[in-house]
Amino acid sequence: MNPVPDIFRILPEVILTLTGVAVMLIDASLPPAFPRRPLGWVAALGTTLALWASLWQLSLPVGTGFFSTVETSPFTVFFHVLICGIVLVALLLSLDTLPEDSHHQGEYYALVVFGAVGMCLLTGAVELLLVFIALEISSISTYILAGYRKQTGRGPEAAIKYFLLGSFATAFLLYGVALIFGATGTTQIYEIAHLAPTAQNHSLVLAGLALMLVGILFKVSAAPFHVWTPDVYEGAPAPVVALLSTAPKAAAFALLLRVVYELFPTLHSLWSPLLWIVAVLSMTVGNLAALRQQNVKRMLAYSSIAHAGYLLAAFAGLGTSGIAAASFYAAAYAAMNVGIFAVITLVSGYDEDLPMVEDYRGLIYRSPLLGSLLIFFLASLVGIPFTGGFFGKFYSFSAAVDGGAVALAIIGLLNSGLAAAYYLRVALMTAQPSAGKNAEAAVPTPQVGVAVGAALLMAVAATLILGIVPGEVLRAAEAGAHTLQAPPSPQSVHGLGIERRPNP
Repeated sequence: MNPVPDIFRILPEVILTLTGVAVMLIDASLPPAFPRRPLGWVAALGTTLALWASLWQLSLPVGTGFFSTVETSPFTVFFHVLICGIVLVALLLSLDTLPEDSHHQGEYYALVVFGAVGMCLLTGAVELLLVFIALEISSISTYILAGYRKQTGRGPEAAIKYFLLGSFATAFLLYGVALIFGATGTTQIYEIAHLAPTAQNHSLVLAGLALMLVGILFKVSAAPFHVWTPDVYEGAPAPVVALLSTAPKAAAFALLLRVVYELFPTLHSLWSPLLWIVAVLSMTVGNLAALRQQNVKRMLAYSSIAHAGYLLAAFAGLGTSGIAAASFYAAAYAAMNVGIFAVITLVSGYDEDLPMVEDYRGLIYRSPLLGSLLIFFLASLVGIPFTGGFFGKFYSFSAAVDGGAVALAIIGLLNSGLAAAYYLRVALMTAQPSAGKNAEAAVPTPQVGVAVGAALLMAVAATLILGIVPGEVLRAAEAGAHTLQAPPSPQSVHGLGIERRPNP
């Protein structure tokens, strides 16, 4: 068999990088008064090509490239497709919602694409230094995007808090990598997996694992590492929050799956109870805090913390069942969360003049389409059948039960019932007539453009497919789980681009 060229292993990242560079070069060459909106279409086209390239990678044999630092497998392809899909929807959402006179639109689209490069690279990295580099590429882009509305007070505040706390979390991760290198003498994930159980200084391995978990759990906004989430969600523009709340978390969860199931599978008895506790804290703290919120974006910020807990419940599953359940939940949450932030973007506007729950009163009368879609996505977040949220929670809690964590599944179900209270409050508000005869006329009716309409259509279709016919996505998640559970032999990782086949 002819070896696969290394460039094919990172083809989506190459396409995204070239797209970002092209956007910046075109932006610099355009006159200042020329509209920058077409640059968003360039970014969307490049992201679509990267999505196609990710699917094409399924035809490649499972293997590594660039001196065994990046891997191509069904697991990496699953998250590449998910991330590229999220980025595409976020770009379409931005095209119709960013004002024509907003500052630095070219840089905005370039940052979104460059952030996607880091997220995709993070899911395929099998070398810890490359993991750190990919995480920084993603993080720097999102730090800047969080403060995009710099003319407001909340925008810079969100960016500064996100940057400072994110830097501390990254330092924890890097220190953990250093300790693991000190214990094993390597940063290659497959080599560490074979050397860690027999490492002479086992305490360094345990400390390294603990520090890496702190860094990753911050990125997924799991409690008690969640303090940045509400302020960043409130201060960043809604299209940016649609991206921040899904794509970086999907990449971070992919890294977490690789760390616990592939890097340290022999330490399952240590990390499993720890993630059990974090899952319970995230569910409970997120839902209780969301109940008190009157700002919709802050409510959804705490909701995202709770959903991180639901997803972490799948980590109690054994082997492929836990990996597949967590991967499926990441896809289901991305679909419904991007959709609901698309609706919020249209209702509140770029300047977010209508940020409170009360402002959604009578939405279904002002705009029947957006009101119905908001209720639909809220139903999916609750976990109502025939939506992606239902099967996401079903598979996650089933994996927890199969792994013996019955109490965790029960706590998750109770928290799902608790979450229904604040989701239902927003849904009922949209169906209530506005107070006063002329109240509805005073609130502008949101307009749905072509690009944002396509974004909403993609989010609705994905949520329905995952809720009605989830079989294909679940099979893809299971295929990825099998490859993640089948690392190569210690000898093969020393080769350049050694190909391997997943275990049946």
